[in-house]
Amino acid sequence: MEAIKNRYEFVILFDVENGNPNGDPDAGNMPRVDPETGLGIVTDVCLKRKIRNYIETAKEDGTGYRIYIKDGVPLNRSDAEAYAAYGVTGDTIKTKKKEDPDLDRKLRDWMCQNFYDIRAFGAVMTTFVKAYLNCGQVRGPVQLGFARSIDPIVPQEVTITRVAITTEEDAEKKGTEMGRKYVVPYGLYRCDGYISANLARKTTGFSEEDLQLLWEAILNMFEQDHSAARGKMAVRELIVFRHDSELGNAPAYKLFDAVQVSRKESALIPRSYQDYEVSIGEMPEGVTCMRM
Repeated sequence: MEAIKNRYEFVILFDVENGNPNGDPDAGNMPRVDPETGLGIVTDVCLKRKIRNYIETAKEDGTGYRIYIKDGVPLNRSDAEAYAAYGVTGDTIKTKKKEDPDLDRKLRDWMCQNFYDIRAFGAVMTTFVKAYLNCGQVRGPVQLGFARSIDPIVPQEVTITRVAITTEEDAEKKGTEMGRKYVVPYGLYRCDGYISANLARKTTGFSEEDLQLLWEAILNMFEQDHSAARGKMAVRELIVFRHDSELGNAPAYKLFDAVQVSRKESALIPRSYQDYEVSIGEMPEGVTCMRM
């Protein structure tokens, strides 16, 4: 498949209602918050996990759509598959490279062709387990920033009771145990992202078909990931900026600045997506805006 020919930027607007969108292990799994502004934070790693999970669910490890960073699958197991495809091992790799100076590129390309998340996000494919396995480092064309909430959030601690007693000794003393969970009553988050056609062409081969699958995964990344802890989460809008060229026709910051998300004056305390307005300014020449 041919790599994409156009640069893209995009904005994801998603919200959470009575849930924890991204717990902070350093703060007892409370929702992540910028301590200076009070704005909620969702990391890029969290969002990419949701995208990976959707791809895995939709494609079921189909050819060319496997996931490299996957729960329960060691990275060196996948790296070893590339070595096996070219008949090399960690012990013979040095000899094979002397015989075939292009072997490093072949190993890297094999990984890109077989794993969707490497084609999209890139990966460091070097492991040291019994034998040295090195399939290279790939800088992916798709990059995400941290998501931040439009308004400050106020995480709430909710005390709960449970009848699941942990030990026999506790069961003799009590019938219930106390627990707690943290929720955000409501928060609208914004995440900005980038797609480099230049990196797609030169390195990973990220194609138009891959791009359409990415849009699908972003729009549906919470639909297959519902849980009581996350509450009600949904992608409300995906705003895509398509450049007419590979290197782009306008600086990314100008396009991001064109997207303004503001709370309506009537909404003193926002509790739904309808409490906000989204406006997009005029586009520079050579850039097309699509709202999904």
